[in-house]
Amino acid sequence: MNYTIEKDYRGNDALRHSFNELATETFELSFESWYQNGYWGEKYVPYSVVIDGTVISNVSVNLIDCELNGKVRHYIQLGTVMTKELHRGKGYCRILMETILRDYEMCDGFFLFANDSVLDFYPKFGFQPAQEYRFCADIRAGSECRAEPVSMANKQDWACFLKEKNLRSGNGILQLNTDGLTMFYLTQFMQNNVYYIKTPDAYVIADIDNDTLILYDVFSKSPVDMIEVCNSFGNSITKAKFVFVPKETGKLKKYEHVEPNTTFYIRGDHLLQDMDIILSFPEIAHA
Repeated sequence: MNYTIEKDYRGNDALRHSFNELATETFELSFESWYQNGYWGEKYVPYSVVIDGTVISNVSVNLIDCELNGKVRHYIQLGTVMTKELHRGKGYCRILMETILRDYEMCDGFFLFANDSVLDFYPKFGFQPAQEYRFCADIRAGSECRAEPVSMANKQDWACFLKEKNLRSGNGILQLNTDGLTMFYLTQFMQNNVYYIKTPDAYVIADIDNDTLILYDVFSKSPVDMIEVCNSFGNSITKAKFVFVPKETGKLKKYEHVEPNTTFYIRGDHLLQDMDIILSFPEIAHA
């Protein structure tokens, strides 16, 4: 059957809608709101096999541009791997993987999060499993809550947040240049997860699960103490989990992180070396 490989077609309504239909069918997830809100930019590039105008298989490229200890890095995350059930087992994902690896061979490394049902697939392309590490902390009872919710209800709110965020630096070991991907979350599933703390003038992306604070990132004009940030959420918080790796971890406890039914894979010598410092990629940089 004749097919074409189409890529970076977000402005093509027919192909984008077909892509979204397959994503909804496979993951119960559509990217249409992300596109309509204006944050699906050039750093998310679907590579798709198209037959008779229909997307039947896809592997997406996510350009993760960042700084690590002052050095620029260009990593590629592969995601949204999907094939229509009727077309599975025909080698379309293999063709897409080979095309992507050839197109981006000069990047600093590739990574992905694979379902454990396909663990024999990615090593064929030079990927190897790697261990991720994260941090947690026990929090002593603090004072009253000083973290103020930030409205993220509309485009004006989103633009205001990005303006303020970009006047500050992230407190993670990776300084990410992935605003589009961050806004994929904050304009949809995480509209209630942005806070402002007047002292130390920081914006925080966080979630609260009973007595546990889950920290996604902290943006401030000067480095902040992570325990102080946690205490700003009030005396009901007794534990903290960091789903990004802070620059300063002296007061935190390191542990091996494993996602259920998921294996973290990497490819490339630069990234293999960098993982000793990175430890894990921030959760809001997952796509």
